[in-house]
Amino acid sequence: MSIILLIAVAVVGLVFAVVLINFFGLWLRALTSGAPVGIPTLIAMRLRGIPNSLIVNARITAVRAGIEVTTAELETHFLAGGSVDQVIRALIAADKAGIKLDFNRCCAIDLATSGSGKTVFDAVRTSVNPRVIDCPGTDSGKGTIDGVAKDGITVLARARVTVRSNLDRFVGGATEETIIARVGEGIVRAIGSKETYKGVLENPQDISKDVLNRGLDAGTAYEILSIDIADVGVGNNIGAKLQTEQAEADKQVAQAKAEMRRAAAVAAEQEMRAKVVEAEAQVPLAVAEAFRKGNLGIMDYQKIRNVSADTDMRSSIAKDAGKPPTK
Repeated sequence: MSIILLIAVAVVGLVFAVVLINFFGLWLRALTSGAPVGIPTLIAMRLRGIPNSLIVNARITAVRAGIEVTTAELETHFLAGGSVDQVIRALIAADKAGIKLDFNRCCAIDLATSGSGKTVFDAVRTSVNPRVIDCPGTDSGKGTIDGVAKDGITVLARARVTVRSNLDRFVGGATEETIIARVGEGIVRAIGSKETYKGVLENPQDISKDVLNRGLDAGTAYEILSIDIADVGVGNNIGAKLQTEQAEADKQVAQAKAEMRRAAAVAAEQEMRAKVVEAEAQVPLAVAEAFRKGNLGIMDYQKIRNVSADTDMRSSIAKDAGKPPTK
């Protein structure tokens, strides 16, 4: 009986030693930091596969910053696939900046940004310190936004958009790409409303004001603070190019119609020549018939031959006169 008791005491002692080795230091650190966590809670975390040091350290950081958060809330967010460290950092940054951000909304933003390359801490930081977005974007492959004024001159512009995160719309709101696309569309529309390109060059701020007043940040995760035209220049004369192309097209149409008329005239001429040849072929028959009926004498026939010979001679002389002289 004493042996069994000794074994039981040894087992209990071994378990107690294992608990002390694994959890006592973490428990003591939490206790001395003002964020106590019970040893049973630490054991339960280990059994659920949750890194208890991560949860305890995150709670210590939050409590020391004056933010109350329970270990159960942190465990739930970890099991949901969220980043506990980023949530705590974001809560602290929002609290120090005076931004209202509760734990549940912070966790929702963290889960929404998971896998996007951004974090909830970045969202809070952008809300505190606005960031600048280049328009067009650096990855678009274009250096400028091209718009055409009413006089046909292309205006090349680059804009810098200052935005800050809108935490109320961060979950489900459109991203930077939407901001860039809307601002680019607004700039093109504003340039197109100008009578001449000179109006854009003289007052580029009118473009930014017009675009800013359109409320382009609606439905996005950002609030547009300002739109500044960083650079503006003059491109090609699209109007003149279009007019030139239209004139060339009209010329080709006119040439085609003239060619059709020329072909019709040539065809008509050939038809007339054919009729003349046909009529000339009837002359010998008519002459023979006139001889048989006695309507034509030999002298009359000789005069006809002389007239025909004179006509052929004049035609030959006229053709030779139209040729250039030979050396």
